[in-house]
Amino acid sequence: MSILVFEDSLVDQLVPITLGRAACCVTVASYRLLDLLEELDGELVGVLRSYLRALQCADLSSLKTPDDSWQGNRSGPSLAVNARLVPSIENQAALRDMLITGSERPGVVWDGDQVAAIAHPGWNWESINHASRAGMESLLLSVHSLPSLPYKLKLMNYPHDVISANMQEFAENMQHRIQSGRFLQTADGVFLAEGASLGQYVICETSGGPIVIDEGAVVGPYTLLRGPVYIGKKSRILEHAAVKDAVSLGHTTKIGGEVEASVVEPYSNKQHHGFLGHSYLGSWINLGAGTCNSDLKNTYGAVNMEYANGKAATGMQFLGCVMGDYSKTAINTGIFTGKVIGVCSMMYGFVTSNVPSFVNYARLFGQMTTLPPEVMTATQQRMFARRKVQQRPCDMQLIHDMFRLTQSERDKFGDALSF
Repeated sequence: MSILVFEDSLVDQLVPITLGRAACCVTVASYRLLDLLEELDGELVGVLRSYLRALQCADLSSLKTPDDSWQGNRSGPSLAVNARLVPSIENQAALRDMLITGSERPGVVWDGDQVAAIAHPGWNWESINHASRAGMESLLLSVHSLPSLPYKLKLMNYPHDVISANMQEFAENMQHRIQSGRFLQTADGVFLAEGASLGQYVICETSGGPIVIDEGAVVGPYTLLRGPVYIGKKSRILEHAAVKDAVSLGHTTKIGGEVEASVVEPYSNKQHHGFLGHSYLGSWINLGAGTCNSDLKNTYGAVNMEYANGKAATGMQFLGCVMGDYSKTAINTGIFTGKVIGVCSMMYGFVTSNVPSFVNYARLFGQMTTLPPEVMTATQQRMFARRKVQQRPCDMQLIHDMFRLTQSERDKFGDALSF
């Protein structure tokens, strides 16, 4: 039995979050969709954007890549899952039920007018292989005539949906993680995995949810942890930090200052004082000392986001920033409410507008210049070396691919952007 994980054309609406990672690898409340699918009974097969294929083979060992050798010697998938599905325990339970109790009768689960999952889609691997090169839309059109199945599955459509889902799904996701048996409860609502440690005079408030600290993570002295909070493997919380109210930290992160209701993906640093709230940070990001973002408008009204395809009404009163992989801020950078920052950009001063990918952004000083991919691959190599990570050809190629894919972002600035 196999489970196909596919990216559809709307995955681009999640950029910059999904520019350098598969949609099934976006973290929400400590889990990626891939993590939850790995717990199901079935072989996982992924059809992702073609430029991510090398990274899929190198880093996602559980997510197999279909190839021509599969034709004729393997049956098609029993279940097809949209990679934009929210990584929630509720969604996982629905998918498990579709696998275990579902009949052989094919059917579709919809989220509005979007395909969330398909039971017994009837696709063979030859057609799936073709779709992996040409796009999934033709195959998805073929299932519109199938009956609807009575399950509720929720997709993420825009970056702010990730931040919203992170807050909504924390309670169930944390309970599921605690039930894995890997954690020892050391105080009421405080759970530590093997090798995790709490420094002296750490205040743990768990009335709002548990605090879960994974293997090898270290929490420094004089810090405040207010649940629900997940601290990933080998992460470090520096002294005098305040981490609170639905914070999900990926592995090998360094966190200082105040962080609230945010997702920080692996290998990112917010090591110094400053505020990060209701935000999403990708991987390999570094926030300079004193960097702060705003997550509330002075009018206390709902935040509207501006994306490449237009504005989106979020209905969220608290909403900070979305920052793509490899971006950096200088000291005392201030990021205005609801700003979207692309990948591989450097910010100085006040960020009052969205920031395209691969730029030096210093609009306060009247400057914005392009950052060539060669500069970023050199930066990548230095960053990787600091964390004892080997830079591979596929990592360098990703930088060049992301530069090519984001050219239209920089083109919009025209003469204001120099080289």
